[in-house]
This record gives sequence, structure tokens and C-alpha cells, in this order.
Amino acid sequence: MNMLRTTTWAATALLLCLGSATPLEAAPQKDKDNRGREKQERRQQQVQERRSQQQARTWQRQRTWAPQGAWPQNRGWNQHQSPQWHTQHRSWPQRGGYGGYVIPQNRFVLQFGSQHGFRLRNRPAIVGGYPRFSYGGYQFMMVDPWPEGWGPNWYANDDVYIDYDDGYYLYNRRDPGIGIAISIVF
Repeated sequence: MNMLRTTTWAATALLLCLGSATPLEAAPQKDKDNRGREKQERRQQQVQERRSQQQARTWQRQRTWAPQGAWPQNRGWNQHQSPQWHTQHRSWPQRGGYGGYVIPQNRFVLQFGSQHGFRLRNRPAIVGGYPRFSYGGYQFMMVDPWPEGWGPNWYANDDVYIDYDDGYYLYNRRDPGIGIAISIVF
């Protein structure tokens, strides 16, 4: 009986040691990922708290997102395609910063970010010279051209997602290094 208790105790100790090794090894990477996500969430929440919906509307009407050299208004969908995207694209910092509405963090994590892909299905409508589409209860305006490499029907064929990095960007999973600057419109 003593031998059985000793064997059971040793087996339990061995399982506890082996079982705890895997999570401890994975923890540093997971912690690093969580810290990065938490930092982004805090930054987005701070921006949201500083900007009211009225301020966002004013920013949109004043077109402060369209500085000198920005992508011009166009009437047709194909005119929003760019063969030289890298020289014609402007990030939000290059535009003077994103001053539009910011989605509350508790809603953002449920429908937006790289883990929440979707397809537009329909070609964005041209409104006021810029393409617009709806997703997650919001209207978005594309203030950048779309790269020629995405193809003419990317909106119907490719999975995309929206993420925030000092402003909103639309990313194509097929070409994740390219983010099209987008803005929420009312």
C-alpha cells in the first residue's frame, strides 16, 4: 500500500511538472502580444474620450483629411485604382492625423481588427467623389486609392479587415502590408 501511494504521488508530481512547462514557455509571447494589444486599446480609448461626435463631424466637413497632394475626388470606380499606390497613398500622420469618429473599444474588439475579416460583396458607392461602404453598423469612406495589384473585383473576392493605427485602415488579407486610409462618415 505504501508503494502504491509513493508511485501515485510521484506520477502526480511528474504530471504537474510536465503540465506546467508548456504554459510557462508560451506565457512570454502571449504576454507580449497582450501588452501590445492593451497599449493599442488604451491609445484608441484616449482618442475616443477626447473627441466628441460633433467634433468628428466638423473634421469631416472641413475635409482636413485631404491635405495638399492627397488622392483627388473622382466620379468613377476605376479612377480610384492606383498603379503607383506607394507614392499616392497617405497615412493618417501624413494627413495631419485622424480627427474623425473613433469606435468605442468595447464595440471595436467585437467586430474589427485582423481577427474579424469580411467581404464587402458589393462595389463601394461613389459619394462626394470618394468610395463608401458599410460594415459593423458604420459607414466608411476610402480616402486612399486602392492598389492596382488588388484587382478590379477585390471587394467581392477578397477578405478584408479594418484596423486602427492612429487612424482607420482597410487591409486586404491577400496583401496585408497595404492599408487604405478610411474614415467613418455620418
